[in-house]
Amino acid sequence: MGIILEVRDLVKYYKEGGGVVKAVDHTSVQIERGKFTAIVGRSGSGKSTLLHLIGGLDRPDSGKVMIEDKDIFSLRDDKLAQFRRKKIGFIFQDYNLVPSLNVWENVVLPLGLDNRKVSSAEVENILDKIGLLDKKNRLPNALSGGQKQRVAIARALVSKPAIILADEPTGNLDSQTELEVMGTLKQCVADFGQTLVMITHDENIAQMADVVIVIEDGKVVSQS
Repeated sequence: MGIILEVRDLVKYYKEGGGVVKAVDHTSVQIERGKFTAIVGRSGSGKSTLLHLIGGLDRPDSGKVMIEDKDIFSLRDDKLAQFRRKKIGFIFQDYNLVPSLNVWENVVLPLGLDNRKVSSAEVENILDKIGLLDKKNRLPNALSGGQKQRVAIARALVSKPAIILADEPTGNLDSQTELEVMGTLKQCVADFGQTLVMITHDENIAQMADVVIVIEDGKVVSQS
């Protein structure tokens, strides 16, 4: 399958209360194409900072993030934003849906931002896979938490990114809904041949992954 993402000696420190927090401390990771990789660690271990760096949402103090052999931090901010929209799909814990847009409009929003043509058939296919085709005209406030997260999954899938980055995507859901959403996400990623990197503190979710990376104090301590 090959390596789709490589983190090389990545460093991100923060000043805090007269001291220094080593959020990401000389970390190196390789992610295989098409695999579901879970990044786990206690609160404050640096996993969210690592995910934000991988996604180009923050810049490191030093080190490299290579996506499909492209050093993303060699790009200027505007070019990095374009690269991010084309190559990376994001799923966050709090959904990040636009309240005034219906399900369909929220899903196709990334395509509009990038002036890309919307294929109605492809969008309908994704909405059908996540079980929300019949709710495509509903606003987010008419959806349950699980349905909102499935909309966020569809929005991440629609631009056909190389990698989907998910930050505690089921953190706001009850255990039954969590399993349903994870099942949907895993199936969609497999169907569309995408690579999923997910942060979680939930061992049940980590057990669903192909690869588990454990982080402590900004460093990778194991990968299995």
